[in-house]
Amino acid sequence: MIHRLLAPLWYLLHRSGLCSTVFMLRGFERVRWHVGRIGVRVRYESALQQVPAYRDFVSAHTSRHDKSAADLPVTDKINYVNAYPMDARCESGRIPLRGVMIDESSGSSGRPTNWVRGAHERAANARTIRRGLKRRLQGDRPLFFINAFALGPWATGINLTLALSSWGRLKSLGPDIVKIANTLNDFGPSQHFVIMGYPPFLKQLLDRADVDWSRFTVSFIYGGEGMSESMRRYFEHRGIERVYGSYGASDLELNLAAETDFTIALRRLMETRPEIAARLMRHTGALPMIFQYNPADFFLETTVGGELLVTVCRPGYVAPKIRYNIHDLGHVMRFPALSALLAEFGVDITTLDANAMDLPVLLHYGRSDLSVAWYGCKIPPADVQETLFRMPAFATGIDAFRLHTFDDADGDKRLVIALEQVQELPPPPTETWSGQFFDTLAAVNQDFRESRRMAPAIKPPRLELHPQGTGPFDGADIRIKRQYVLQGAG
Repeated sequence: MIHRLLAPLWYLLHRSGLCSTVFMLRGFERVRWHVGRIGVRVRYESALQQVPAYRDFVSAHTSRHDKSAADLPVTDKINYVNAYPMDARCESGRIPLRGVMIDESSGSSGRPTNWVRGAHERAANARTIRRGLKRRLQGDRPLFFINAFALGPWATGINLTLALSSWGRLKSLGPDIVKIANTLNDFGPSQHFVIMGYPPFLKQLLDRADVDWSRFTVSFIYGGEGMSESMRRYFEHRGIERVYGSYGASDLELNLAAETDFTIALRRLMETRPEIAARLMRHTGALPMIFQYNPADFFLETTVGGELLVTVCRPGYVAPKIRYNIHDLGHVMRFPALSALLAEFGVDITTLDANAMDLPVLLHYGRSDLSVAWYGCKIPPADVQETLFRMPAFATGIDAFRLHTFDDADGDKRLVIALEQVQELPPPPTETWSGQFFDTLAAVNQDFRESRRMAPAIKPPRLELHPQGTGPFDGADIRIKRQYVLQGAG
């Protein structure tokens, strides 16, 4: 009942802009959090009344409607999006006739899915993107945005173009190395170029483009997947001024959370202070990505299994999402709790970033369904990326990788990691590279180190080197996110 009484005030706070402006200032930590918690229930009640698919879904998954927020049913792509027509998942049971854009996910995990977005949510997303970029990229030179995400119907490319086209200089080129290089060389070093794309493509661009990077002021904004600190340092050593990540999902919103100077400093502290990392992390392996977000807009929870649940609390979304599981592993820590934990180790949180916002942090470990299992350990792509960048020859000579596990004819579990070679590796031979690679992976992933001991000595994990565009990398589409797990028999 209290949620119904607070609903008008909640709507007023959002529509007045207070949630995304005044409440983003330091000192409103508790207010933001409570607005978000109330928002989960308000969005639930609203969707129950206005969205036919959600009403049917709740009826099938719960016996009563007065449950607490933590008991509300969990939706995902399989049990909700794929189970109901798009019209039924929209408010009033129909797609609006005007102001709607339909985009699709890249289909990297299967058939692309269509998503409908209304004018209100696109405008809200654009404002969030602009505020974040302005805060991180302020300087004397004019900003020149280069959108290197896949164009066409795909969600990230089209929505970034819409968000930035009326704000600054923008050229949407997609992942085209030659055209991006030509743009930098044609417009010259008087601009601050901000190039946005998937991390693997940004590395390709840096390594292959006919550009003297030392002449230009360039920052990278990446999304779609994570990036190790080793990869970030690789970019910085090549002259890239700033590198920030954004966390989002075409299922939900393209900018749920973002890296800040504070989160980067925290992640680097975890690199040098493993005892702090051990207290913060809930999953072994490489360091998680760390983002900050506004819980008044997006309220994040974690399932018992460690997967993130997201409720889009902003009003005005055509197809509401309540406690939606995108099957990413992660958890949240509020700023005061994080500050108290760091203080236990003698770290004043303000030394990481004196201007840090007191927003909660999201520790994100990647997709829960992209790890491979081998003798009791899980190996996610983030661990392999970290391993590659700890080996200088591989950092420059390897472009992509695939993880593959299978049962051989004897019933033994086999692990193969395939690497795509873009240049000849210096001696030693492949056998020595393999030993060094898996030793480094064992240092990154302690569970893998133990699992190695259980594998038959005559069937150790295998490293394969493939020339560019051959073997498992034949026909790879640079426009969509990398596929890191190879399916099928060995």
